[in-house]
Amino acid sequence: MRRELNEKEQAEMSRRGFLKRAALAGAAICVAPTLETVTAAERAIAGETSAATPAPASGMASISEKRTLGSGTAAMEVTAMGFGCMGMSHNRGLHPADKEQIALIREAIDRGVTFLDTAESYGPYTNEILVGKALKEGYRNRILLATKFGHKYINGKRVADEEDSSPTSIRRVCDESLQRLGIDHIDLFYQHRADPNTPPEVVAETVGELIKAGKVRHFGMCEVSVDTIRRAHAVCPITAIQSEYSLMFRNVETNGVLDVCRELGIGFVPFSPINRGFLGGCINEWTKFVPGHDNRQTSPRFQPEAIRQNLRIVEVLNAFGRTRGLTSAQVALAWLMNKRPYIVPIPGTTKLSHLEENLRAVTVRFTAEEMKELEDAVAVIPVVGERYSGAEAAKIQG
Repeated sequence: MRRELNEKEQAEMSRRGFLKRAALAGAAICVAPTLETVTAAERAIAGETSAATPAPASGMASISEKRTLGSGTAAMEVTAMGFGCMGMSHNRGLHPADKEQIALIREAIDRGVTFLDTAESYGPYTNEILVGKALKEGYRNRILLATKFGHKYINGKRVADEEDSSPTSIRRVCDESLQRLGIDHIDLFYQHRADPNTPPEVVAETVGELIKAGKVRHFGMCEVSVDTIRRAHAVCPITAIQSEYSLMFRNVETNGVLDVCRELGIGFVPFSPINRGFLGGCINEWTKFVPGHDNRQTSPRFQPEAIRQNLRIVEVLNAFGRTRGLTSAQVALAWLMNKRPYIVPIPGTTKLSHLEENLRAVTVRFTAEEMKELEDAVAVIPVVGERYSGAEAAKIQG
């Protein structure tokens, strides 16, 4: 026969229940658990939530702020921060199994993220397949998806020194990406790199035809010059330009790209906003990058001496963030989002703890004086090492 609990025992049970729930929430926020516990803490605490009714647990970071990329018929509203999926299967070392990565992508969406970024070249192909799996069960209808064309492949192998944005290639890549992703249209289709053999007007016209056909919604370009942007935009309105931009690489401020985006009403999407993870403070001169799986291994900027010199920049961010309750990664992301209202960074991660950290940067606001203080402190430290070497560097316009 079941015995009734007295008041003291009931109080103790209540206390234990509270501690258990608190521990679950803390684990989800502070540890990178296996991602069946991703929606994790919230599912353990609040019960199951469906893809259609996300409900982040109280205290967990989420995002609701929106920004508009592009203007007029090319406008596309997304969350102020997106999610870059590349590192989940390409150029960032070993990574968790697909099951955990799918759960993390869905966690980002459950936290409010509406903008995902992938490409046929990530893997190649495997990243699109992974993202496609994550978008099943109702998640596709809650996000806008960007992918890319333009690198040249023969029998699944990249031709390192060549690009291919011929109309035939663009149309083929579009159809193959749609199939891999398991979707009926691409929300934002970027040219990954400029093709010297295909004029930007031809690229824009071809994507414009795909838009008319309903296979693509919006057109974008990556790492291109002001002249290329103007020529392409005159044929098919550009929604977004994607180029590298961070406190360690600010070329778009001086080469006219940010200015032409403002002039033409084009959005700007910085990739590597934390400089390939470096500004997060977890990389040092003893860090080992996995050969063949991490392109930072051969990057001039990630050689031991360059890392040692560049860590001075990370310490500036740490010092700036220390009195504001921010990590160095949060300072780097918040700085970008405070620069222009049409900037939407796409940090990537394979860890729940970093997703939580990144999302908390969205609501940070710096005054003009604080922005100048941070920029001045970083500017006196020379960045050591180029971001690319060899043929890859030669392809960059912007």
